[in-house]
Amino acid sequence: MKPLEEIIDEVRGKIEAACAKVGRNASEVEIIAVTKTHGEDVVREARDAGLSIVGENKVQEALWKKSAAVGGMEWHLIGHLQSNKVRAALETFDFIHSVDSLKLADRINFVADEIGARPRILLEVNVAGEKSKTGMKIEEVEPTLRHIMENCPRLTVEGLMTMAPFSENSEDARPYFRALRELRDHLESALNIRLPRLSMGMSGDYVVAVEEGATWVRLGTVLFGERPRLKSVRASADDDSAAFGGLDSYSGAGPTVKILD
Repeated sequence: MKPLEEIIDEVRGKIEAACAKVGRNASEVEIIAVTKTHGEDVVREARDAGLSIVGENKVQEALWKKSAAVGGMEWHLIGHLQSNKVRAALETFDFIHSVDSLKLADRINFVADEIGARPRILLEVNVAGEKSKTGMKIEEVEPTLRHIMENCPRLTVEGLMTMAPFSENSEDARPYFRALRELRDHLESALNIRLPRLSMGMSGDYVVAVEEGATWVRLGTVLFGERPRLKSVRASADDDSAAFGGLDSYSGAGPTVKILD
C-alpha cells in the first residue's frame, strides 16, 4: 500500500478537481479520517500525515483509543448515538454528526446542561428512507430543528449529515447528496439561520459528494485499506447489544472493541 501522505495527496487532488468543476473553493472541504476497528497507531499516522479530524462510529471504541492516541486531533462521532451513552459521548467527542431524533436532541441538551457542555451537532437525515439506517425523514428535520432552536439552548446545530445507499456506481449517490444540500438551503432560508456543514460522502462516493456541496467527507478504506478482520464474539448478558445474539469485534492494539455496524 502507498504511504498515507501520498494517498492523502491523491484524495485532495480529486477533491480540488471536484471543487473546480462546480466552482467551489477546495479549502471548504475537510477530510475526516474514519479509524473504525483500527488501533490508536492509525490515529497517530493520520495526524502525522496532516489530518486533523478523526471519526469514530462507537463511543466505547473512541474512549480507549483517544486516551491511548496522541493529542492534536478533533474527535467526531459519526455513528449512531444511544441515549445511555450521551454523557460519555459529550465527554469524548468535539462534534456529533448523528443526532437523529427530537428525543435524542432533548437528551443531549439535558446532559449538556448538567455537565456544562456546549455540544456542536449535525442532524442526521435518512434521505433515501432506508429501513436499515438511522436518521430522520426529510419531513421531520424542519420541526426538529425548530424545536432545538426554541428548547435546547445548549446545542449548536451546524448542518446536516447523510449516508447514500450503497452502490458500485458513485453517480447513484448524487440525488441523495443533492437532496441534502437542497434541504439545507431550504432550512437556511425558512429559518433565517446558517447551516455551513454538510457531512456526506465516503470512500466510494466522496467525489460526487464534494460536487454536490459536502464540507466534510468521511474516509476510511480509501486512506487505510480494508479494516482489520473481524471475528465473532459472544455478547455479555448486560451488553446493550445482547439482543443481537452476538456481535463482532477485532483483535488489535488495545482492548477488544465491539462493532455493531
